[in-house]
Amino acid sequence: MQKYATRLAALALVALCLVFAQPREISKGECRRLAEQFRFLKFPLPDFANYPHKSVRKVHPSLSRLSAWVSATGAAIALADLDNDGLPNDYCQVDPRTDLVIVGPVPIDGASSKKRYEPFILNLDSLSYSHDTMAPTGSLIGDINEDGLMDIVVYFWGRQPMAFLQLPKSQSLNSQTSELSASNFSACEIIPTKERWYTDSAVLADLDGDGHQDLVVGNYCPDGSRILDSKASGTEQMYDSISRAFNGGNKHFLLFQNAETKDGKPQVSFRDADSGLDKDVLCGWTTALAAFDLDNDQLPEIYLANDVGPDRLLHNLSTKGHLQFALLEGKRDFSTPKSCVLGKDSFKGMGVEACDLNSDGKLDIYVSNIASQYKFLENHFVWLNNGKPLANSAPFVESSNKLGLAQSGWAWDCRLADLNCDGIPEAMQALGFIKGKINRWPELQAVGSVNDQMVRNPRYWPSFQPGADISGQEGNAFFVKASDGRYYNLADVIGLSQPMCSRGIALADCDGDGDLDFALANQWETSYFFRNDSPRQGNYLGVKLVLPCEKDTLDKTCPAIGAQAILTLPDGKRTIAQIDGGSGHAGKRSQDIYFGLGQIANQTNLDLEIAWRDRHGLKHKQKFTVKPGWHTIKLG
Repeated sequence: MQKYATRLAALALVALCLVFAQPREISKGECRRLAEQFRFLKFPLPDFANYPHKSVRKVHPSLSRLSAWVSATGAAIALADLDNDGLPNDYCQVDPRTDLVIVGPVPIDGASSKKRYEPFILNLDSLSYSHDTMAPTGSLIGDINEDGLMDIVVYFWGRQPMAFLQLPKSQSLNSQTSELSASNFSACEIIPTKERWYTDSAVLADLDGDGHQDLVVGNYCPDGSRILDSKASGTEQMYDSISRAFNGGNKHFLLFQNAETKDGKPQVSFRDADSGLDKDVLCGWTTALAAFDLDNDQLPEIYLANDVGPDRLLHNLSTKGHLQFALLEGKRDFSTPKSCVLGKDSFKGMGVEACDLNSDGKLDIYVSNIASQYKFLENHFVWLNNGKPLANSAPFVESSNKLGLAQSGWAWDCRLADLNCDGIPEAMQALGFIKGKINRWPELQAVGSVNDQMVRNPRYWPSFQPGADISGQEGNAFFVKASDGRYYNLADVIGLSQPMCSRGIALADCDGDGDLDFALANQWETSYFFRNDSPRQGNYLGVKLVLPCEKDTLDKTCPAIGAQAILTLPDGKRTIAQIDGGSGHAGKRSQDIYFGLGQIANQTNLDLEIAWRDRHGLKHKQKFTVKPGWHTIKLG
């Protein structure tokens, strides 16, 4: 016994740690009680079967053995009000099977319902576009030229973003009918240069406080690469590390410059501004972006969710026309692993969301990583805001294990939202990577342990081609908070666990009935819209905050992206929300504010404080008294 005492003690310690590390289970009775509160009806989005379909992209010859890996992103979905009917019941979908950017009405009642207009395709060929070396990877919806009509920004692998500006009805080719169509949109370049960017996410935000929406573009692969050029020569590079890679795509901060009309067509232009950030901050392999105001100065902080390297939180210190950011990192104590300190992690940031998770009047941050049990068992992040000033460190404490949100699978978009109106947010995640028949996890595990010098060269990677399966059978996650204060994944008992290899989650109250519906973008598969038919557990407050487009034209308005709302409940609790400009990976929610209220009566007066910047960049605050339901507030 003395001879083996050390080994036996070590084994006992490992066994004890394993017991404590096992996820807690919820009782069958409470599981059933919680599951009964949710019901979603699923409708497929159109497949456009008359177009050729593919299941993998043509890639650079040096990446051919990694074609399935390189082809693992590109499905995206956004929800908004494009046809100006007062409801965010229109979608813009990127389908990688056809590389089409599709606009259509959400199928609220299924395929048999009367459509407001037929789904249509945006014409990418109207500008410089190569189907052989480029592919759309996502879209943003917003009024980027400030004329009161919602526009679409499409971003790509292989080129810089392009804008599709919505024309006034009198100027469109479809002016004789009220139906929306491709002729209602005019394509334009938003920056003068022609560059090869590989964008995985983008977000609209007023970066410099001048009252105009700017654009943050998060590139994944290095700018100038030829990732999708199957006829190119040379060797493309992979990550220079599996844990601290800084050789990825640049982050571009595009400041709004001008909106005008040329030759009868609307135009909008942006300037690629210098952020003053170091290369190690700018050139992570960014998969997701978020913009949200943490210090109540109506300037958005920026969160960069980076694959194979540390995430970045940028404190915004900009002034009009001049960008300035300070890098914030968390502080580590004795009990905190290094990778659970904000800005110090080595994980695979795939999605990001900001929400007041614990209703304390401060925004918290939810981040997806790879957390597949018995594989790359990292953990997701829940950065709870401790309320300290944004001085020299990030005021967040990692709390995912405490809340039960640490594990699920290979996750992409993550969302926090109250889907049953009980006043408590649910947590959703899009899961899955490559779906096939041959399990390639052992080879991927080997990549995670090799020397970084070998990782950069694709010749040393295992073969990840069509047929490979890496977390391809994981069902999406839907976490619900139980009575013990922890979250539990109930996706399998409410019918949301079908493996789909999902990428994007977009949220909106599409039918105006007071609960949030959602759409799911799937990679190499049909995407779906989910109508929320859940038995409502309480009341709700929905607010559309809009700004006048021009000082002398009050009837034309656009969403007040970045505006902040603080709701004071009858019990004195304060909770906060902001108009989001497209945070996340591949799903973009509607530009509204939504609060689940729980058991609050219809006639209850609620105190709502709104903070925003006007068209001149001046800061404002105003208090309103509202009742539960949907409201539109014109600011200014």
